[in-house]
Amino acid sequence: MSEQHTNALAQAASAYLRSASKQPVAWHEWGVEAFAKARQENKPVLLDIGAVWCHWCHVMDRESYENAEMAALINERFIAVKVDRDERPDVDSRYQAAVAAISGQGGWPLTAFLTPEGKPYFGGGYFPLEERYGRPSFQRVLLTMSDAFAHQRADVEETAGGVLEAIEQNETFSGRAGEPGAELLNKIVESALSQFDAKNGGFGAEPKFPNAGAIDLLIDAAGRSGDQAARARQVAAYTLMKMAAGGIFDQLAGGFHRYSVDERWVVPHFEKMAYDNSELLETYAHAYQSFAQPEFAATAREVLRWMDEWLSDRERGGFYASQDADDSLEDDGDYFTWTRNEAAALLLPDELGVAAAFYNLRPVGDMHHNPQKNVLHRVVTVEQISAASKVDVKTISALLSSSQKKMYAARLKRRTPYVDETMYTGWNGMCISGYLAAGRALNRPDAVAFALKSLDRVLAAAWDESVGLAHVVAYGDGAEGKRVTGVLEDYTFLATAALDAWEVTGELRYFTVAQQIAEVMLDRFCDEEANGTTSAGFFDTEKGAEEIGALVTKRKPLQDSPSPAGNGLAAMVLLRLHALTGVTRYQRRAEETLETFAGVVEHFGLYVASYAAALRYSIEGPVQVCVIGDDAAADELMVAGLLRYAVNKSVVRLRWEQLGALPPALAETLPHLAAGASVAVVCKRSRCLPPMTSAESLIAALA
Repeated sequence: MSEQHTNALAQAASAYLRSASKQPVAWHEWGVEAFAKARQENKPVLLDIGAVWCHWCHVMDRESYENAEMAALINERFIAVKVDRDERPDVDSRYQAAVAAISGQGGWPLTAFLTPEGKPYFGGGYFPLEERYGRPSFQRVLLTMSDAFAHQRADVEETAGGVLEAIEQNETFSGRAGEPGAELLNKIVESALSQFDAKNGGFGAEPKFPNAGAIDLLIDAAGRSGDQAARARQVAAYTLMKMAAGGIFDQLAGGFHRYSVDERWVVPHFEKMAYDNSELLETYAHAYQSFAQPEFAATAREVLRWMDEWLSDRERGGFYASQDADDSLEDDGDYFTWTRNEAAALLLPDELGVAAAFYNLRPVGDMHHNPQKNVLHRVVTVEQISAASKVDVKTISALLSSSQKKMYAARLKRRTPYVDETMYTGWNGMCISGYLAAGRALNRPDAVAFALKSLDRVLAAAWDESVGLAHVVAYGDGAEGKRVTGVLEDYTFLATAALDAWEVTGELRYFTVAQQIAEVMLDRFCDEEANGTTSAGFFDTEKGAEEIGALVTKRKPLQDSPSPAGNGLAAMVLLRLHALTGVTRYQRRAEETLETFAGVVEHFGLYVASYAAALRYSIEGPVQVCVIGDDAAADELMVAGLLRYAVNKSVVRLRWEQLGALPPALAETLPHLAAGASVAVVCKRSRCLPPMTSAESLIAALA
């Protein structure tokens, strides 16, 4: 790249876009100006969608977009537009659907060719500079797509129009089928159970994604009666154990990588995302509540440790977006991996013996590009090493601990992969909920306090009841950018976090803001006809939002891919609000949303866990456990109330003075209690049991 040359991306706020600002390609940001220029010059648009954490995006940048000859070809024949998929998930989701319809490919980088109106007529993923991997060279693709636009315009327009029609048809998921109920829920749970990999844990074959939502669904099923319970417990617990022992989990720093390229969870794609870690933090906390296995608590604590150290603004609150997989194109996971010789140079002989056994450190390791490199993963336990070596467990544990500290300290001296300090509203909502769940389950008041601090920051920076939510709380590196309008997931995740915060603190302001966010969500995203009837759930973008290119198509997110989809979450938020307010409109809109997708949802199997969770809540009805008091007895009641995770159970902690400021329905159902000894009150569907003062009686009542 020329140090003197800059393009329009130099003014971008996104770290991913700014990283391309010195490329010789005349990049534009997504917006009306770029497409107006394409129409004016009668050129097709080359659309590149990627992310700062994406390895193959960096590869294509260096091979093609930093190549002067390729840049000249692009600048001559195309208007080039680059998009950060984290900053613009609405743009990414539509063009992912378009490219999948055209070529069967998806993922990042996404390379699409559009008409000047933004309609896609061809696309794919990574194209190499020269023909290899069975892929055509990028130059050949560029020339072919340019010639097609110039000489076969009618065919291009016909193809592009058909693709947009296919997207809209496929993404609205119209499939009403009466009232969804227990039979449909059972099918979704069975789908997850049937895809279980009994040898390695998880679901299906490689590549393997964590699917935290599906595991949460099984943890919930494990705590209920019926023949699914035992199988659900076995699948959930075994999967969580295998993931925590695998290379997908960072054995030194904590936290999970995005996914595993193999079925054994050994070799990951090394990027780490806020959404994965927040979901898995919550799932491991739920598993500890239900199964009481110390390993699940230990894993959750390690996720907290990594997020505290790397993914959070400790001073002001808030969570960063991601950590890159590598620090350069030559680094294919080298920051995270070890040769046996590298470990031997750091450790004492006794330490090396224990660490090599525990982490499966071998002369020939796991990485194809460098066979000496090992991904640290656990294949034996401390107890097994002790038995084999005839050394007591305490000594083995001490050697392992000292080895971990030395290896992590040495790793910190390596060049660290980039952390994108951009804060996205929805992902912050997920992190806040994860911290609140883990803080309660693990008795970590520091995690709860940081979650509340973060929520207050996000609300102050991104929420305005008259304007709505912004998608970005703050950009990294101090960059200033224009406001990006919030999408459905921003509303659902933040409303969920606010409801979670209300349950933890009893502070009515968190309930109030959750209700306000939900009201704006209903007004701007619900597919509601003029007569007030709802036809089909929630759109992912505001009604009347910008309609450039594929944004003219309507999407109603149903599939968790990988974070929970907006319609299941919207239904859950509304059901929780109905339980606290008694407002029938919330329940009606939630049930209509569930009905909207009932005819198609079972075909998505374990990828609709967010929908299934809301369906479970709707079927079972809310169970509210209110613990009133501020002493050790109340703490014991809280522990008892939190035992065994259930998606439709909420545990609310209140001080006596807070009984005068409750959400309407709860104020009506809670009996008029006189301040005194700490009590727990269990309510279900507006009926409450007599107050209980012992943990034993509360456990019995919940059972």
